[in-house]
Amino acid sequence: MSEAKGRVIGLGGIFFKCRDMDGLLDWYRRNLGIDPEEWGGKAFYWRDDPHVKGFSVWGPFQEQTEYFRPSDKRFMINLRVDDLRALAARLREQGQDVTDVEEHAEGLFAWILDPEGIKIELWQQAEDY
Repeated sequence: MSEAKGRVIGLGGIFFKCRDMDGLLDWYRRNLGIDPEEWGGKAFYWRDDPHVKGFSVWGPFQEQTEYFRPSDKRFMINLRVDDLRALAARLREQGQDVTDVEEHAEGLFAWILDPEGIKIELWQQAEDY
């Protein structure tokens, strides 16, 4: 059976408004190593990911969810990382409030808030996931 055309086939990106674009870009550069491209954003290519089974997630949550707390935003950003323990240690050294690293079947997770109050979920995919 062939799949129908005209459907979503993946997550293309996350786009959001911010109050201080230069300051926010600098924060992401210094703290998370995201060096923006000339156009202001950053493209991440799957071919650069060492996981053969790399994937992105589109995941709605019930409006009452507590999962995005302490942020009051209606969305959260999940960023894939290569070494979460090293990143968490560096974030703490830079004075960032990062949660303890949690281990789950999907891999390692930790969370921070960016200067705009957006919750950032940091995820190191499990080798066998």
